[in-house]
Amino acid sequence: MNEQAVGIDVSKKKLDVCVADGDKIKTKAIKNTSAGHVELDQWLLKRELSANTPIVLEATGPYSEAVAIALSDAGWAVSVVNPARITGFAQSELSRNKTDKADAKLLAKFAQRADLDIWQPPSIAVRELRARVDRLQALMDMRQQELNRIEALDQGTPSSVKSMVEEHVAWLDKQIARIQSDIDDHIDGHPELRQDAELMRSIPGVGPRASAQFLAYIGDVRRFKSAKALAAFIGVTPKQKQSGTSINGRTTISRAGHTAARKSLYMPGMVAKRHNPVIIAMAKRLEQRGLAPKAIVGASMRKLVHLIYGVIKSGQPFRAEIPMAGLEIQEGI
Repeated sequence: MNEQAVGIDVSKKKLDVCVADGDKIKTKAIKNTSAGHVELDQWLLKRELSANTPIVLEATGPYSEAVAIALSDAGWAVSVVNPARITGFAQSELSRNKTDKADAKLLAKFAQRADLDIWQPPSIAVRELRARVDRLQALMDMRQQELNRIEALDQGTPSSVKSMVEEHVAWLDKQIARIQSDIDDHIDGHPELRQDAELMRSIPGVGPRASAQFLAYIGDVRRFKSAKALAAFIGVTPKQKQSGTSINGRTTISRAGHTAARKSLYMPGMVAKRHNPVIIAMAKRLEQRGLAPKAIVGASMRKLVHLIYGVIKSGQPFRAEIPMAGLEIQEGI
């Protein structure tokens, strides 16, 4: 058990921090900004904590990763934990309160007791890739909004506004093409990214955009001990509701993990279900077992994660005959 530990509950605008020293508790609320991250580092130093004091945050996407990077760069021992582990710990503690301050205290208690892995921050190359991928997604969202406006304008009285929106769409098309090219050049300019991207693209269903998104959100998959651990981090592991003979709910994916990475796998999962021989075979087996279509898509996403982990870990491109051998064991969501 760690005598000293830190828990940080992360939200968009603030960080609720709890330092536990034995049974003693010290809390503070700090803005979740770059300046706030510097303030947090200084505040922790004043608590006279050792550099290896565990600091635990839940994996909540960009809001938690920014502060995790700042603390890791400052030399602290940061662990970014799947929310499902914290939920399970809260249930074991019979935790009733649900406030930011109470959550920070719960995270600190978890950090005192749990066996933790030190989080490895993404490389500078991955951080830059993520910024470009996020910008591409923002531009594509804007383009879709403008296309929706054009459709709405077509239903009403003719207006000059339509031509203005069309001009904006044309500008967005140029910006999207430009940043897509920038993303390709960035990956090609970094050998470690280029190699992993090429291995991923050897898998039917994973194209240039999907591979860029996956690398941007996950980074180096080799840091995970297994494909199962990677799938749990993303949130595509099975979630079953079954108890005795009275409860037998549908199996779904857990969704307790990295939301952006999970979303980036949805369309590749759909495509792979039609074009990847390994996933086609798995989907047919699941259909015969009566699994719902959505559950089969979830299974396809999970299988893709296993395939991605396999090709990158082995350094060998996708070959259908290799994963087919393990299909009997690994099929399912």
